[in-house]
Amino acid sequence: MIRINDKKDCTGCHACASACPTKCITLNADTQGFHYPEVEVERCIACGRCERTCPVLHPYEVHHPIAVYASKNADEEVRMQSSSGGLFTPLAEEILGRGGVVFGARFDDSWRVVHDYVETVEGLSSLRGTKYVQSYIGDTFVQVRNFLKQGRWVLFTGTPCQVAGLKHYLHRDYGRLLTVEVVCHGVPSPLVWNTYLNEITTKNERIIRVEMRHKSTGWSAYSMQIASTRGMLYNGKARHNVYSRGFLADFYLRPSCHACPAKQGRSGADITLGDYWGIRTLHPSMDDDRGVSLVAIHTEKGMNFFGALHVISKETTYAQSLQLNPALARSAPQNPLCEEFWRRFPREGMKAVRRLWWKKRFMRLWSIVKKLKTPKT
Repeated sequence: MIRINDKKDCTGCHACASACPTKCITLNADTQGFHYPEVEVERCIACGRCERTCPVLHPYEVHHPIAVYASKNADEEVRMQSSSGGLFTPLAEEILGRGGVVFGARFDDSWRVVHDYVETVEGLSSLRGTKYVQSYIGDTFVQVRNFLKQGRWVLFTGTPCQVAGLKHYLHRDYGRLLTVEVVCHGVPSPLVWNTYLNEITTKNERIIRVEMRHKSTGWSAYSMQIASTRGMLYNGKARHNVYSRGFLADFYLRPSCHACPAKQGRSGADITLGDYWGIRTLHPSMDDDRGVSLVAIHTEKGMNFFGALHVISKETTYAQSLQLNPALARSAPQNPLCEEFWRRFPREGMKAVRRLWWKKRFMRLWSIVKKLKTPKT
């Protein structure tokens, strides 16, 4: 029986619930909005499948990529609609061209982030773009397995822990499954995201568009845009947005994100996709501030798919890619103000972010002053 004694030991990947033969495991949200498994003991048959499927209890070994590239889509329209270099789209189109299905994260009608699948090129637009919220997996792993058993190609994209969860759930390698993980800083709380949206909207309006990584101010200094039926609610650089500030300050990441069990190639993914931060220094000819993807290839299957794409690429090294992309290998540190945030949040909402963000800056400045005052020996 799966038991969560420490919340940092659960990524919320849904693998245990998906594997349970009696369906006695449900994932329910805690007071921070993150989902954790709960077992209906009376229906549990003690088969142990949930424990054997857990990627935290049985992590894969560290694995470095066999090749790394800086890459961008030659289609400028697609690249501008994407968060970085637009490599997800050609990979997805290759799968769809083989009669397959593509899984990824999208917003639902309530602007909750959920995992879903599409079977058409037109449907890919809902899966493009970064969503800085933990997505709800639900029955996705079961759907993936069903499509694979039908002999169809499947592309699954997700965070490293979600890919690891899927791979552990399947318990075997499928030749027609391509897994792509995104470089993940950590997943923010769905509850905080929902609270933020509620605070910026009025009773009689509804949100009609959310873009967390809009390139109107460039790729390196990307913007957030949120529009509603009464107009633009937010349109500015993401680093000035209160939700983005709280995310980047690590105030409300899932506890497991501070000790991620799936980084450093331990997800089992075929390909890793992310932003190639540092491209301006390492390979300036590739940079036009419209987005460049970091593409890390882990398997021969991944190499074959990437090699078939018509994209602009330059081979680089894993060591180079790590220089300004530490999230490839390192978990996000836990902010010492995190506990204070969660004490304040129920009564203050997003005001807690504003107050603690300035407190964080003051603490950083004070630490610098103390270092300057400390006499050298």
